[in-house]
Amino acid sequence: MILSNKELGKYLRDIREQLGYSIYDVNKLCDISPSYLSLMENGKRKPSAIILKKIAPIYSLNYLDLYEKAGYIDLINDEKYISTGTTPDNIYDQLKNIGTMYVSNTDMVKIPILGVVKAGYDYLAQENWIGSVDVEKNIISDGSEYFALKVVGDSMSPVLIQDDIVVIKKQNNFENGDIVVAIVNGNEATIKKGKKTDSSITLQPLNPSYDPLVFTYDEVKSIPVTIVGIVKQLKREF
Repeated sequence: MILSNKELGKYLRDIREQLGYSIYDVNKLCDISPSYLSLMENGKRKPSAIILKKIAPIYSLNYLDLYEKAGYIDLINDEKYISTGTTPDNIYDQLKNIGTMYVSNTDMVKIPILGVVKAGYDYLAQENWIGSVDVEKNIISDGSEYFALKVVGDSMSPVLIQDDIVVIKKQNNFENGDIVVAIVNGNEATIKKGKKTDSSITLQPLNPSYDPLVFTYDEVKSIPVTIVGIVKQLKREF
């Protein structure tokens, strides 16, 4: 059952108090600021998925249960998948190219998880692989090159969180609403929601704590900004 922000805050406060923790104790244990915890418990701020994952073990809770209570996922028939109607701007409807995170065990192939994606670097070279991930053959059956990346940081929370694995189709173009992998000014790749207008490209984080990156087409060439792929599937371990 999905709880309101106020109900979720009270639920978390009651558990904290039952365990005998103060807000400052929780702060020390998981490095979440006391002010954030207070706003969360009073229903004035909805905790992000990454925050819920941090506090779950401290409160002796399964973070999946917290995700469900917060409306980030649905748990149906023991299959776990992201809800399509609970994120800002109904993002899962917009991101039409992201597949389900629930993966069957049939007709799987392995693709490499890359450690670094940056300009002037053969990022598909085998020495850059840090592992591999199983992907359904039908996801990657179009003859294109595919690779996977591990998400770092929370700029795309709650859709993508720390340590998620995303399957990337290698290409240099995108449609509005795609989640893109882009290299800006030769730095390591960043994952953002892509938007194009007649005059600019925007790389939009989904976490409102981060500012969008907006580039004119002249800046795309001069900086440069290079699109290296789009996210085709999210893989998350539960």
